[in-house]
Amino acid sequence: MLDACEIAEGGRNVTSRLQSARSSVLTMAREFIELQLMPTQEDRLRIAVAQTQVSFDPRVNGAAIRAQMREAADAGARLIQFTEGAMSGYPSGPGKQALAGWNVDWEALREELETTAALAADLRLWTIVGSNHPLTPPNRPHNSLYVISDEGALAGRYDKRLLSYTEVTDWYAPGSRFLTFDVDGFRFGCVLCIEIQFPELFVEYARESVDVVLLSTFSRDPMFAIQAQGHAACGAFWLGFSTPSQCSVAAPSGLIGPDGRWVSKAPSDGSSALVIADLDRTSPALSGALEYARPWRARARTGELHQQARVNDPRSADLSRF
Repeated sequence: MLDACEIAEGGRNVTSRLQSARSSVLTMAREFIELQLMPTQEDRLRIAVAQTQVSFDPRVNGAAIRAQMREAADAGARLIQFTEGAMSGYPSGPGKQALAGWNVDWEALREELETTAALAADLRLWTIVGSNHPLTPPNRPHNSLYVISDEGALAGRYDKRLLSYTEVTDWYAPGSRFLTFDVDGFRFGCVLCIEIQFPELFVEYARESVDVVLLSTFSRDPMFAIQAQGHAACGAFWLGFSTPSQCSVAAPSGLIGPDGRWVSKAPSDGSSALVIADLDRTSPALSGALEYARPWRARARTGELHQQARVNDPRSADLSRF
């Protein structure tokens, strides 16, 4: 038979084991909660938005593009966005004479694009670069954004759909389709320059659950940057705004958040620059835009909720009385 001392000692041992087990359970619970709250790879993505000097020589442009690609990769970016016509040049100002009749060195342009794609693979960097895309003569080229994957493959091409009067009359053939692509759990869409004037394009991307719209432009209109903020806020998505350095005095390159506020901007002094910024779904500052506004607006666009809430009331139908 156990004496009182042995019983007491046994009780202390049981209590100790229970406390140890309880401590282990609490530790595991804390670690589980911390793991659930910890941002995953698909919650964050670092991207770069470029601001380069754009010439009419694809070799000069290609060298500038690849220099910024290396800088972006060194900073940990997974994607870099370049401006409209970044590789080929764009028919604006002196460019209208330089590119007249499209008497350009298409072979040199293709070589620069292939060299750039090879570097994208080496750096494991998605590269979005603006360029003219030749069609079968006598058709005019497209004004395009090439989407080069981190394996160096051409993953897609966005052709500007809604052209300016001058573009559609004298310079380009319009595209006919939108484009989305996914990088590390984030969905991207593309628009070019004057397409910022057409809200339906941005609504279209919102319906496709795009997380980021990449707007590449060759414009000196400061209103473009203001409109870009509005589109980002309405769609509750990030917006990459890439412009050439010669246009940056009016509106520099940068990244706009889903709340419509600038995350980061390049200098507006005509210099080449690179904006590095993180897309972070876990940011408390963006919870209103991402957790509430974005899903609610997506449901509202279907019309189902508001259709159910409408009432059949004579005072609603009668528009002739206060």
